[in-house]
Amino acid sequence: MTYSGAVKIDGPADVHELTDLMISKVAVGPMNNNAYLLRCRATGQQLLIDAANDAATLLTLIGDDGIASVVTTHRHGDHWQALAEVVAATGAVTYAGRYDAEGIPVPTEVLVEDGDTIRVGRIELTARHLVGHTPGSIALVYDDPHGHPHLFTGDCLFPGGVGNTHQDPAAFASLIDDVETKLFDRLPDETWVYPGHGDDTTLGAERPQLPAWRERGW
Repeated sequence: MTYSGAVKIDGPADVHELTDLMISKVAVGPMNNNAYLLRCRATGQQLLIDAANDAATLLTLIGDDGIASVVTTHRHGDHWQALAEVVAATGAVTYAGRYDAEGIPVPTEVLVEDGDTIRVGRIELTARHLVGHTPGSIALVYDDPHGHPHLFTGDCLFPGGVGNTHQDPAAFASLIDDVETKLFDRLPDETWVYPGHGDDTTLGAERPQLPAWRERGW
């Protein structure tokens, strides 16, 4: 089946099958958060991005193979409600951005800086620190050697705009600057974007809107 990235709470996962990596996307309530399970096809090792909520759904998705690690994209509570339960069940190593870790009640074992590499099996993800939605939000880039990049943006980039900066002009300027220089300027239009809520997009679909986003200020 063709991957669409359109998932619903209590619905099945949508699976994006790449040559070296499988990406399974689920939505969990009550805030329609996305969680992503990454599985290295060569080793079977798995990593979870955002244990947002509904630990039972996430643990079913993870299955008997467990996870080696879980990455929390940022400190907001809707992205870590199931983290304690998932870590207790799997023993996964916890990762989060250095400047958001203090706001996550489950201890962060690996503090992530801009440009750091996070590995799952033979797969390498590059972290990008994006300031504005929170002080320490991170996005993760998988530069697929067999195709285009894949980008997990948390709540920093969605179809139609950057993340909420609560009408703070300085925070908005910081976020859109980081998103433009660290994501749009470095990655091609074909880059597939997996956000923290809602449907997927591509950088190419969003790139023409950047001037309008700056003008409107959100």
